[in-house]
Amino acid sequence: MNDLHVTLLQTSISWHNASANLAHYTKLIDQLTSATDLIILPEMFTSGFTMSPAEVAEPMNGPSMRWLQAQAARTGAVITGTMVIEENGAFYNRLIWMQPDGHFHTYDKRHLFTMAGEHEHYLAGKDRLVVTLKGWRICPLICYDLRFPVWARNNDEYDLLIYTANWPNKRSYDWLTLLRARALENQCYVVGVNRVGSDPNGHEYNGDSCVIDPGWRHTLYHVEKTEAAHRETLSAAHLQQVRKQLPFLEDQDSFRIV
Repeated sequence: MNDLHVTLLQTSISWHNASANLAHYTKLIDQLTSATDLIILPEMFTSGFTMSPAEVAEPMNGPSMRWLQAQAARTGAVITGTMVIEENGAFYNRLIWMQPDGHFHTYDKRHLFTMAGEHEHYLAGKDRLVVTLKGWRICPLICYDLRFPVWARNNDEYDLLIYTANWPNKRSYDWLTLLRARALENQCYVVGVNRVGSDPNGHEYNGDSCVIDPGWRHTLYHVEKTEAAHRETLSAAHLQQVRKQLPFLEDQDSFRIV
């Protein structure tokens, strides 16, 4: 398990305009000055958080998937984020974990944001995803999943928890508080990547993308209100030290999600 270099892309999102968004991300990736292992994009990075999936959905072999494959191959990094996917006549808010070799994993958002009617337009996922990268076990989740700690419970299954989001600024306090809580209770690094700007539904986004320490209440990185591309190095030795000094995960209650 080596140190992991993670790059957060906090960006604005052009509404329902995949080509403009992909061009913008390409420019930001071109400007990265250091090699990275992982690039994280916001939720619904091709469209913005939309309840009109038929207008923006792509198949699993569509242009945005090909773009992800091309970016991962040329940077040598995993690239991840969610987009609207149509499959077998249904729509999904699907996270793609694209590897440099072109192979990928997926996670469909489990907790759909009912207050925006997301459950009326998308099918919820059932299975959590844990992937490995440079010896790190990584669990990527999506936005509203953050409010449900049971779904994120770490039974010594992962070392890094990721949330990719479109989280409005009127609930920024919740976002930051819950990210810190997930890091402390699960003894893991937590990375949250949110968008900035606004959408046609009147929502403003503050960003507040951040990297949270696994146990000593440190926010290693936090950026708000502006676009940013930031690379953070996560220390494997520090994570192991935290877990060794306070091994409370061994004492947690057991349960089963149904």
